[in-house]
Amino acid sequence: MTVGSANVEERKPRLLVLNQYYWPGFEATAHLLHELCSMLTDEFDVTVVTGMLPLPNLSPGTTTVEGVTIVRVPSTAYERSHLSRRGLNYVTYLLHALRVGWRMSRPDVIFCMTDPPMVADVGLILARRFRRPLVVTSQDVFPEVAVELGRLESPLLVGLLRKLVGYYLARADRVIAIGETMRARLEEKGAPSERLRVISNWVQASVLTPRPRDNAWAREHDLVDKFVVMHSGNVGHAQDLDSLVRAATFLRDLERLRIVIVGAGARHAELVALAERLEVDSIRFLPYQDREVLSESLSAADLHIVGLARGLSGYVVPSRMYGVLAVGRPVLVAAEATSETAKIVESIGCGIVVPPGRPELITKTIREAYAGEYNLEAMGVCARRFAVEEADRSVALERYRAVFREVIGQ
Repeated sequence: MTVGSANVEERKPRLLVLNQYYWPGFEATAHLLHELCSMLTDEFDVTVVTGMLPLPNLSPGTTTVEGVTIVRVPSTAYERSHLSRRGLNYVTYLLHALRVGWRMSRPDVIFCMTDPPMVADVGLILARRFRRPLVVTSQDVFPEVAVELGRLESPLLVGLLRKLVGYYLARADRVIAIGETMRARLEEKGAPSERLRVISNWVQASVLTPRPRDNAWAREHDLVDKFVVMHSGNVGHAQDLDSLVRAATFLRDLERLRIVIVGAGARHAELVALAERLEVDSIRFLPYQDREVLSESLSAADLHIVGLARGLSGYVVPSRMYGVLAVGRPVLVAAEATSETAKIVESIGCGIVVPPGRPELITKTIREAYAGEYNLEAMGVCARRFAVEEADRSVALERYRAVFREVIGQ
């Protein structure tokens, strides 16, 4: 055996990853993808082509973080509440990602998360160029999500986007859904059933751990002796946080109640304005919290709320719930009963489920929880057990490894 052939055999398979958001972004896909890629570096040579973020001291170029080569392209990074500006972010990222990916060394597999939703079309172009397999993880089902939320109304644009998404769904070597309901939706859109796999999103249960309600973060924000209902994550259109704000208007008599909305997103300013207009003093808005204090911030709540707007069942699976489960806190889910989130909560007994868009039912549930009518501690125990046994990152990691090995072997 020659030295050259030995080097070829010893080379790790090259994994080329495309996603607009990556470390150090706060977006769910940014965090999930960073965790996944950093854990795959022992077996794969991982390169991520990602876009710019509205963060200081960040510039285009190549760097290495936790063994992952990050190629950051000079895309725009406008605030995403305006659809036109978000679209410009998408277009500039996709064009630059195609240009950079085209010139790279030949990968062994190309992997995309659907952020933006059309990124897998770029992945498919590169897969055809290099004659290599394409794996796509669908974090939501587009454009149906935007249509259901009333964000896209142009029949021409909706039709074009459906064709773009359907094109790669029918041709990708593997399509990963993050829930069984989503799997059915993707199959309806043209993904071949034999190429579909289900791998749920995950949490690091060894890092996000239960902390006492009375912790440093809770003391800093004057929440120790309060009954805290919390939303922690994206503040956008899919979360239906209007219902939570409106519910708070009927809970003014609960003196110890504090509703804490942690995070940012396209509807943050609107919700702040709504709370001010309704004169709801019990609501506090806080920015995203650093990962180092996330265990304490999530543990500061007595009850977390996870909302999913009507019509989004199977199109979106809120990943933020896994962090809540990891710290052993109960969940109030305001979503359709067919949604993955509602099914998980009901099956493991870690919370309460109400239909979406019903502020009066959220009011009723919070009032009952405040009065001690639920065993919140027992629900929290069930939540933590599920996070450790079923939703830990190690479980998802091995399933991803299996998919990549499978397509490379083919």
